[in-house]
Amino acid sequence: MERVRLTIDGKEVITAAGNTILMAARQAHIAIPTLCYHPKLPISGACRACVVEVEGRPALVASCATPVAEGMVVHTRTERVLRARRLVAQLLLASGDHNCLTCQANGRCELQQLAYELGVEELEYSAEPPGYPKDTSNAMIERDLNRCILCGRCVRACNEVQVNEVIDYGYRGKRAKIVTAWDLPYGESNCVFCGECVSVCPTGALTETQAKFRGRPWVIRKVRTTCVYCGTGCQLDLNVVDGRVIKVTSDYRHGPPNYGSLCVKGRFGYDFIHHPDRLTKPLIREDGEFREASWEEAIGLVAKRLGEIKAKHGPQALAVLSSARCTNEENYLLQKFTRSVLGTNNIDHCARL
Repeated sequence: MERVRLTIDGKEVITAAGNTILMAARQAHIAIPTLCYHPKLPISGACRACVVEVEGRPALVASCATPVAEGMVVHTRTERVLRARRLVAQLLLASGDHNCLTCQANGRCELQQLAYELGVEELEYSAEPPGYPKDTSNAMIERDLNRCILCGRCVRACNEVQVNEVIDYGYRGKRAKIVTAWDLPYGESNCVFCGECVSVCPTGALTETQAKFRGRPWVIRKVRTTCVYCGTGCQLDLNVVDGRVIKVTSDYRHGPPNYGSLCVKGRFGYDFIHHPDRLTKPLIREDGEFREASWEEAIGLVAKRLGEIKAKHGPQALAVLSSARCTNEENYLLQKFTRSVLGTNNIDHCARL
């Protein structure tokens, strides 16, 4: 692999040819802020928050979209660079309604972090707030376009990662916004609600409805696990507050098989965990009514009835259904029990359930 040698903030960096300045900087642990950039998305270079100064070039360049070159000398924190970044932050903050106090993204918002790092305390510009009504037409994703910075991450995630092609840029000038076909609400669009757009949104424009007001990012404990809905094995993080799962996320850095992407069930189908109708004790039917029983009584009854059926009709009268939502180990034990104890090969499973 061809290597390139360049200097970033006085530090010599050797990186692969074809890498961008941003990739080389992060390789050398040199921080450059970004908004429109995301490692799993195609490069856009639209927000200009990542601009740097390259010696010999008259204008600042977007580090996320500029390839490295042999002998390149890069400065990431000159006054000219910082002034440009402050301008970007000022304009983005002025053109939206960014109320951090009650925003669900408070603490993980990249625009908020950019403004904090640059020391933006007062806005030098003013603009009329967009005044868009919140889109709460769907039970899973809340969309607040007043907090949208038009970075295009959601568009690229939807169109080029998930290839659902549900959203895109619409209108022009100050009326520009991210729209579905015919500018319909999310709930009336052809969105499949995989939540890929939510996972890459850098602000509070797209948030999980089910997690609203249930926990700030700094009190969330993440527990990595494997999705139980099918056999693909997608990696996800249960976001837990006070012992309760408030939302599900997935990190692209977890790697295969899903690289941070999830389906609608994996990302939003977790409300059964704490549902009040969920069974917590075995039930035995007597005279057409269910009554609660202990595990010992329930397992004893099942063993007795299976034994009676096997003795009277033979093992082929028995069949077992397992579940793709169980672990491989649990399903292995169930098929072992079916074949070794019951004496039948009549075992199957239903992937949906």
